[in-house]
Amino acid sequence: MNETIIGDIKVMCIKALGGPKEGAAQAFNEIESRFSSLKGRKFYGVLHNGEYRACTAIIEGENPEVLGLETMVIPGGKYARIKIEDWEQHTDLIGSSFEKMAGEKEADPTRPRIEFYRSQKELILLFPIK
Repeated sequence: MNETIIGDIKVMCIKALGGPKEGAAQAFNEIESRFSSLKGRKFYGVLHNGEYRACTAIIEGENPEVLGLETMVIPGGKYARIKIEDWEQHTDLIGSSFEKMAGEKEADPTRPRIEFYRSQKELILLFPIK
């Protein structure tokens, strides 16, 4: 497990009804359907205070209101980092990987846990630390 520092990320998102297990897939399908192309888009799953949101970074010139999406800023700072290869085949590792990081690092409860979907093969988990 590595540590990294990230900057603030402005995103538009959809809240997942039912949380990450029950609602994530539907929320991501919904947000993806708002765009004619997904090429070059960065996608994030954000979990904070029990709420999960499917998010995509705002590209300059986009208007989230026109797309019917809420906006937020994923706060930057220091995060513990774990990579999951072939994540679509290993979604069961997401929760346990976050739990592993929580057991080894002191969490910063003011910031969210982040899933950065770097590609269809690579998922980066970011756990906020003090």
